[in-house]
Amino acid sequence: MWNYEKRLQYPVNIKTPNAKLAQFISSQYGGPDGEIGASMRYLSQRFTAPNRMVAAVLNDVGTEELAHLEIVSTIVHQLTKDLSMEEIENSGLGPYYIDHTVGIWPQAAGGVPFNACEFQSKGDPITDLFEDLAAEQKARSTYDNILRVVKNIPEVADPIRFLRAREVVHFQRFGEAKSTYTSKNKRFVFRNFCCFVLHQI
Repeated sequence: MWNYEKRLQYPVNIKTPNAKLAQFISSQYGGPDGEIGASMRYLSQRFTAPNRMVAAVLNDVGTEELAHLEIVSTIVHQLTKDLSMEEIENSGLGPYYIDHTVGIWPQAAGGVPFNACEFQSKGDPITDLFEDLAAEQKARSTYDNILRVVKNIPEVADPIRFLRAREVVHFQRFGEAKSTYTSKNKRFVFRNFCCFVLHQI
């Protein structure tokens, strides 16, 4: 059960549309390391979490990723609002426009549609938590790439910096969840690690 507060987690007020930036940033909506994949990953994994603490972290972070989805969608919407046809054509947004006008639709910056194969839910707590740690780092890297492009546009860069900072916090929370679980199950983890190493020889 959620209490939904009808405001963005971080305000977005973009005055100048920019179709090219919208294409870049849309990758964090439906790209391989974007917010849809993140929210679905964690909210799916929580059902097989090994204990209530790990399940709670997965639920909390998965829910927050939905809020991030809302922020990214707002950024993309404001960057594409009121574009002229000339701006759409010159920016390379034309093919997207033909299919979606300027509606928000999940795809990567390169145009590849979102696919559920872009996230994993394995049911093994160690595997899933390592997947989550890697996912947060990949999302941070993508936000770093976006920041290099938008660093001189504060109205875009500020909410992107906020989202990047939250990826770091999520990484820390998953690290804490993993260590709580592994500290109680050291023998299990050590045995699995040894089996993995022997298999590689």
